[in-house]
Amino acid sequence: MSAVSSSSLCVYTGHSWNSPKEFGRGRKQQDRKLLVKCSSKSGNPSSQNAARVGVLGASGYTGSEVLRLLANHPQFGIALMTADRKAGQPISSVFPHLSTRDLPDLIAVKDADFSDVDAVFCCLPHGTTQEIIKGLPNHLKIVDLSADFRLKDLSEYEEWYGQPHRAPDLQKEAVYGLTEVLREEIKNARLVANPGCYPTSVQLPVVPLIKAGLVEIKNIIIDAKSGVSGAGRSAKENLLFTEVTEGLNSYGVTRHRHVPEIEQGLADAAGSKVTVSFTPHLIPMSRGMQSTIYVEMAQGVRTEDLHRQLKLSYQEEEFVVVLENGAIPRTHSVKGTNYCLINVFPDRIPGRAIIISVIDNLVKGASGQALQNLNLIMGFPENLGLHYLPLFP
Repeated sequence: MSAVSSSSLCVYTGHSWNSPKEFGRGRKQQDRKLLVKCSSKSGNPSSQNAARVGVLGASGYTGSEVLRLLANHPQFGIALMTADRKAGQPISSVFPHLSTRDLPDLIAVKDADFSDVDAVFCCLPHGTTQEIIKGLPNHLKIVDLSADFRLKDLSEYEEWYGQPHRAPDLQKEAVYGLTEVLREEIKNARLVANPGCYPTSVQLPVVPLIKAGLVEIKNIIIDAKSGVSGAGRSAKENLLFTEVTEGLNSYGVTRHRHVPEIEQGLADAAGSKVTVSFTPHLIPMSRGMQSTIYVEMAQGVRTEDLHRQLKLSYQEEEFVVVLENGAIPRTHSVKGTNYCLINVFPDRIPGRAIIISVIDNLVKGASGQALQNLNLIMGFPENLGLHYLPLFP
């Protein structure tokens, strides 16, 4: 990593901090997190050990969310930000809510100098990302938030995204970035394919149950709902206020591009092909996501067994919280945070269970998980820069 001389903007105070999951649990002192204090300007690396980071596609929602999270990161400094159509502009002209940050002006990707950059978040649209990442220097660590490197089967990518994959060698190198499931693989990766929002909300509760043999891999039904930011920042008629507000609509019925990603992750857990019924819906709110998942339990299994297994699977995890029996996860409870809240309920149909999972689609569903992954790749505690309480009301 680059040695950087700059004023200290974020420093460890040395005080212990307990995450919400740790509070009252009596963990040992060495397991507690360190509190980080930051000044209002945090565009530059804060110490000789800091990493210099680039954000490609900084003018979109996931790019801006990366910038927001990096503002309180003690070890990552923002070296460059790209946005081809906004090149030459300050970030304040694109995202006024970031105007208090001391950040470099936006530049075009072709003008970016990566010689003194250690890692990049790639927040570009699918399809364009492959060529850009293929042209980046080999020394860079990369977390790609597009869909371009998520699917291992290149024929599936072509089928679902309508074009052949243009970087097949890089696809072989990419590691899927579902942090809590593939942590060890991510640590040693150079290129991480950050999961999609819907696949994150589905796989986190279902993968441990499939691995434990507690649910059948047939008849999995997923009813998922997302805030409008999940559709991106482009101006589209169906995303106008009058088109979205006071209404609810399904979209991508039977053909949503997250289907093969969900099925790939569940199939990896099962060791055999999995086909799901998945229908997403657009909800008139800015951010937030809920997946309601209907599963058939294995013979003799009860919902209490599912709940117990999820508790066991995530008991050491900070960002995945299995609620107590009867508590219903709410998107309000994760807004602006990297948390995923999960719970299990008995269905009225014997032998079936209902799993509810909520995340913030822009944080755990995108930029927060991306930061969690880059922390792992760079050897930092994976929760750095992610200690945000939910925004409520």
